Formats: sequence, structure tokens, C-alpha cells
Amino acid sequence: MALLSIRDLSIQYDSMAGPVYAVNRVSLDMEDGETVGIVGESACGKSTLGLGIMRTLSGGRITGGSITFDGHRYDTISDREFDQKYRWKLISMIFQGAMSSLDPVYTVRQQFAEVLGQHGGDPSVISGAISSVNLDESVLRRYPHELSGGMKQRVMIAMALLLRPKLVIADEPTTALDVLIQARIINMLKRLKGSGMSFLFITHDLALLSEMADRVGIMYGGQLVEFGTAEQIYGDPQHPYTQGLLESIPRMRGSRPKYIRGTPPGLLAPPSGCRFADRCPRVMDVCGQDPPDIGGAGSMVKCWLYEDPPGSGPER
Repeated sequence: MALLSIRDLSIQYDSMAGPVYAVNRVSLDMEDGETVGIVGESACGKSTLGLGIMRTLSGGRITGGSITFDGHRYDTISDREFDQKYRWKLISMIFQGAMSSLDPVYTVRQQFAEVLGQHGGDPSVISGAISSVNLDESVLRRYPHELSGGMKQRVMIAMALLLRPKLVIADEPTTALDVLIQARIINMLKRLKGSGMSFLFITHDLALLSEMADRVGIMYGGQLVEFGTAEQIYGDPQHPYTQGLLESIPRMRGSRPKYIRGTPPGLLAPPSGCRFADRCPRVMDVCGQDPPDIGGAGSMVKCWLYEDPPGSGPER
């Protein structure tokens, strides 16, 4: 049984211009102790996917599909029940914007104590959590505005790990950190992974993800377009978008990086058919129709190239 199972999950935001279809029918499975990476360009829906799993959608709502954790479906339960049973205790999140995630009127210690108070945790674990992210205990007496961006980010990481949850959703967890601290945090997360903790790692950094992830999901235009093992994604990518992302990584030696032409589609009115078609070097006439999901929630590619027989019509 999968630790986390998502089926046909759709999420939208309301705006003055109309609904924004941020996540469209995403399905994936995560196993216990596994690290899954989610990668894609900005505004592709990857952060919204994490927020939907954590049920912290500000101005957004789940409009379809289901989320099951450890055999129990929780997308339909009340917020109060989710807070009591899941939030911080079983599922936690390292948010991308640490400053907006910490309360400016409480000290760091008070914010840690609030998390512990909700679930009856032992206050003695606070010191260990702070030291695990290379911060001094004096930080506990300070307010968020007294901390640097990197320090706030490490406080957010320590808070997410405080109760040793089974699943941590990490949304760009090392963005505000210098390279030395980033390396220490990554090594710490690797050790926690070795102890059985699961991570959903959301990032733009394909190189970093190659060190962390067991499996990788590629998001584009609010959809999951490819999902597979790290070895498959990095060694034999199937979707033209995945291929383009990997070709755009700068390298010390060899050919210059290639850039994907064009821009991602707007999600107020997503195009019909394959959402990557306007930028795809291998586009076919059949790409005007919604592409099939070849495979399943454990490994799949969303592309007409792998339909059997291949999609009709010549490449253009």
C-alpha cells in the first residue's frame, strides 16, 4: 500500500479574470521512505500540488480527485480533523517563503511550542531541532524580523521536522541558503531519508534533485507529463519537455545548453490538446487532442509519441 496516493487531483484558484486551473488531474503514488521530486518551470502548478496535499490553499480549492495517506482518504475530512490527525504530526511542509510562514509577533520558541502544544509533544525536542539545522539556541528567543533570510529558512525546516512526521513536503527548502549551509541541510535530509522519513521535494534545481530523489515527476501547464525513477528520467527521458529541461542544464564541459523556445501556457484558459504542443520540436497533428497517460501512477508519460500505434499525422 502506498504511503501517499493521489488520483486525478484538480485544484483551481478564483481570480477577477476567472478560474485559474492550477493543477489538472494529477495522479501519483509515493511509497513509505521514498523521496519523490517534482520539477518544472515557474507557475506550472508544483507548489500548488504541495499546498493541496498539505491543505493550505489560500484562495484555492480542490475541485476533483482524491488524496489518500496511509490508507485513509483525507481530502474530504474537516480542517479541524486534519489539524488534529495529520498537520505537523504525520504530514508537514517546508514552505518556500519562510518570512510569510512565520508569525512576526511570536518568538521562535513560542512558535515551536504552539506546534508541540497541538499534539502533546515534548518541549525538550526543540533544542535538538534547532541544532540540527546549525543554529544556536539563542535564536529561540528572537522574533522572525531579527533573523536573516537563511536563518528563517532553517527555522522553518526545523519546525517541519520537529515531530518527525512520516511525510515532509519540501518546497524549494534551500532557496535562501548559501552553498555551505545548503550542503549541510541536504546531508541532514539524506540522513532523515535513511531513517525512513518520506519527502516530496519541489524544486527548480534538477542537479540537486538528482542527489535526493528516488522518483521524479515533471510538471507542465498544471499537469504531470512524466513520472518515473530518477535513473529513467535522467538517463532516458521520454517526454519532449523533460528532454528539453535536461538539455538546458549548464555543464562545465561539452555542448552549450539548449533552451526551450516560447513560454508556458496561461492557466486561465489552458489550450486544448497537449499543452506543450506550441513549444514541442516533435509536434504532430494528433497533438491537438488530449494526450493519453501511457503507464500508471507509479510510472507514466503523457504524450502521443508513445501511443501504440503512434499518433496519426506527420511531425511538423
